[in-house]
Amino acid sequence: MRRVPVFAALALACVNVAAKDIGCRVESDYELTLNPRSLILVRDAGVPKAIVMRQGRLFVDTAWVTLGSEDARRLAAFEQGTRDAMPEAQAIGRAAADIAFTALGEVAAGFSSDPVAVRAKLDAARVKLDARLANSVSAHRFDGRDVGRGIAEAVGEAIPNLIGDIVGGAISAAFTGDKSRLERMEHLDAEIEAAVAPRAAAIEQRSLALCQRLEALDALDNALEYRLPNGQPLQLLRVTAAPEGVPAS
Repeated sequence: MRRVPVFAALALACVNVAAKDIGCRVESDYELTLNPRSLILVRDAGVPKAIVMRQGRLFVDTAWVTLGSEDARRLAAFEQGTRDAMPEAQAIGRAAADIAFTALGEVAAGFSSDPVAVRAKLDAARVKLDARLANSVSAHRFDGRDVGRGIAEAVGEAIPNLIGDIVGGAISAAFTGDKSRLERMEHLDAEIEAAVAPRAAAIEQRSLALCQRLEALDALDNALEYRLPNGQPLQLLRVTAAPEGVPAS
């Protein structure tokens, strides 16, 4: 299986944001979309290419398939469980991205000659991220590609500006002979870690709880009795705990 943005918000919420050995790995061949009626899984290659779940019913590629009562129950639970996880996934994904903003923002503000401008940039990036997440995740809609792209773009736009402020501050310090700022640069890693650690610890338990929800979805997937025409299971996703010492991703 290749790792792709299916359940992207969920995976992001379970990343190793604190450099701790917590979280889980989420793997799937499919991209996920939720709308008010259905849960939709699609992929570019492989069979099947499209799966639709709708209140215990299952559509595979070209037709609705016949299911036993237990599989219908499992699929309905899988769909509902995915919908229920979305609000928390959005919140934790946003919090994880916000850690990067906070850490770099505080450090940049400490080095910049204009800390107010730096924090204004940070606030603007957060507003953009909130808007992107609001458009990508709701009680009835989720598109993993939109979520992952929204977070990546918001962070990607903010970080170069913040790094620029740090570097600019360092250059200014070198020209003005500001030894205290230059000495702080030598301890930049420690400052970033100090800024990240408390906030990362605050979302650790939420991340672990979300991983438990994912594991429950994986268990429903694994329990399905339905088989494809080639005899293979659907294998919608695979969730495993991150090995000790290896960050979840």
